[in-house]
Order: sequence, then C-alpha cells, then structure tokens
Amino acid sequence: MGFFNNLFSSSTKEDETMTKEKLTIGIILGSTRQGRVSPQVGEWVKGIANQRGDANYEIVDIADFKLPFLGEGTGAEPGLQAWNEKLASLDGFVFIVQEYNHSITGALKNALDSAREAWNNKAAGIVSYGSTGGARAAEHLRGILGELKVADVHVHPTLSLFTDFENASVFKPAELHLTNVNAMLDEVIAWSGALKPLR
Repeated sequence: MGFFNNLFSSSTKEDETMTKEKLTIGIILGSTRQGRVSPQVGEWVKGIANQRGDANYEIVDIADFKLPFLGEGTGAEPGLQAWNEKLASLDGFVFIVQEYNHSITGALKNALDSAREAWNNKAAGIVSYGSTGGARAAEHLRGILGELKVADVHVHPTLSLFTDFENASVFKPAELHLTNVNAMLDEVIAWSGALKPLR
C-alpha cells in the first residue's frame, strides 16, 4: 500500500504543480514604422496585466525579428526561426493593432503569415486604435486569426486617436478603458487555459 500511496501522492503533487503553472501571454506590437505609438499602448496593457498576477506577460515586438516578406526570403533567415520559436513558447496573445486604410499593417500581416502551427489552438485579445478606434482593422484581423486556429475573444478595447492620444502621438488613455482591458484579459486567460490541452 505504501508504494501506491507514494505514487498517488507524487501524481497529485505533479498535477498541482501543472495547475499552478502560469500561462505566458505575448503582447504583440503590430507596427514597425518610425514614430509608432504601439510601444506606448503595449506597455500600458502590460502594466495593467502585471498587476493581475494571473499570468506571465511579455512584449513581443515584431520589429525585433526583421522578418523577410513572405516568399522573398530563403526560409532559413534567423529571424523566421526565432519568430516561430517565440510564438511556440506563448500560450496566448494580445494584439496591439492600429488601423491603416481599414485594415492592419502590412508588417503585422506578414508576421501572421510567417508562422503557422505556432499560432494554432491559442487565444487572442485585440486592443486597437485609430480614427474609429481601429475597429475595422480588428475585424479584419479576426478573419485572419480564424484561419490560423486562434480563438479571438469577444471583449475588444478600442482607443481613439482623438480622445486617447495627444497630437496623435502621446498616449493618454481615458480611465474607462481599464475595465475593458481587464475584461479582455479575463477572457484571454480563460480561453488560453482551456485550449492548452489541445496542443
């Protein structure tokens, strides 16, 4: 009986450890242009997220990976491998999305297309900004995420260039967004945890 008791005790401890392991959520900056404001928005979201203590949150800047345009590289570029490895290490995502001509940036679309399986069976939230809160870019992104088997959550904080930015360059978010960001993160964590056994 002692053997079985020890085995059961060991198994229970392992299960508890696995249960307590925090998810890792990547906050993906969706722009690479000079003068971009996505780092400000990303750090703001990360600041809110870090106060929650329910997951490990990190900024993932696609500019750091120097990804070639899809089909123009050799496929062996170090940035491509690093990008796929980074995505594979994450359990879920929060996309910081800015609207250009009713859509997402070319850099973000290229980054999305530069991986496949590393996206699959994970969850994502979207924080968007633009003249109409970036809503049209977010809706475009949702269609792409569906193809990549990423479950996008319902709550969607939208930021206005007119009321949440000073001179369209200095981010000064209204307090009301705090509730939406936390509600979005609640959903990202719930869905990321639920999807993890599928991977």
